[in-house]
Amino acid sequence: MEYTIQKLSQLAGISTRTLRYYDEIGLLKPARINSSGYRIYGSAEVDRLQQILFYRELGVNLDSIKEIITSETFDGATALKEHREKLLEKRAQLDLLIENVDKSIQLTERKITMADKEKFEGFKQKLVDDNEKKYGKEIREKYGEDSVNKSNAKVKGMTQEKFEEVTNLAEKIADNLKAAMVTGDPAGELAQKTADMHRQWLSFYWEKYTKEAHAGVAQMYVDDERFTAYYDKIQPGAAEFLRDAVLIYTKNK
Repeated sequence: MEYTIQKLSQLAGISTRTLRYYDEIGLLKPARINSSGYRIYGSAEVDRLQQILFYRELGVNLDSIKEIITSETFDGATALKEHREKLLEKRAQLDLLIENVDKSIQLTERKITMADKEKFEGFKQKLVDDNEKKYGKEIREKYGEDSVNKSNAKVKGMTQEKFEEVTNLAEKIADNLKAAMVTGDPAGELAQKTADMHRQWLSFYWEKYTKEAHAGVAQMYVDDERFTAYYDKIQPGAAEFLRDAVLIYTKNK
C-alpha cells in the first residue's frame, strides 16, 4: 500500500513537517515523487519510519538513528526484538513510578503508611536505567558485568539519606569545579578539593575505589563526547580541567 505524506503523517501521528525534515537529512526518503510532485511512501518506508519512531521513543538522536538503520549490518527483525526488550524495561520503570505515586496519593489521603525507602525506589531505578541506556555498553566493556551489576545494586539499596547525600554532593562538585576553573590551576587547593569530592561521589557507586579506576574515569570524560558535553555544560573546558585535577590527585594520593 502507498501513502502520500499527508496520509503517512496521519497514520504515524507525526507532522508532515517532520517527514519533510527526515527526507531533507536523508533519514527517510519517499519511495518516489509522483507526477504532481507529491512524496509517495511504500511499505518499506513505513517499516523504516516505525524503526525511527521506536528509536526516538528510546531517546536516540537522529544522527545516531541514521547511522544505525543505514548500516549494512542493520537487521529489522533483530532491532524490533531489541526495541521490545527496551520497552519492557521502560514499562517496568513506569509501573514502579506509578505504584510509587499511587502509594503517595494514598499516603496523602491517610489511607496507608509508606516507608521512606519506598518513596525513592522509582527514582533510584530511573537513575540506574538512564545510566544503562546512555553508558551501559561502554562501562560494562571497560569494568566488566560484575562490577556494573554490583554498582547498580548499591544504588538501588541506598537509603533516602544516602540518595540525597550523593545528589547534593554532585551539585557541590559542579559548583566547586566552576570556581576552581577560575583559578586556572588543576593542581591548586580548590581543584584538588574538587577531585577529592569526586572520589567521594564515585565511592557511593563503586564497591571498591582505586586511584587507577578514578584516573580512568576522568580520562573517559574527555575521550567520550557524551561525558564531555555533560561536564562542559557547567563551563566550556570543565571535563578537561576535571580530568587534569583528578590525574594530579590520583598521582599524589
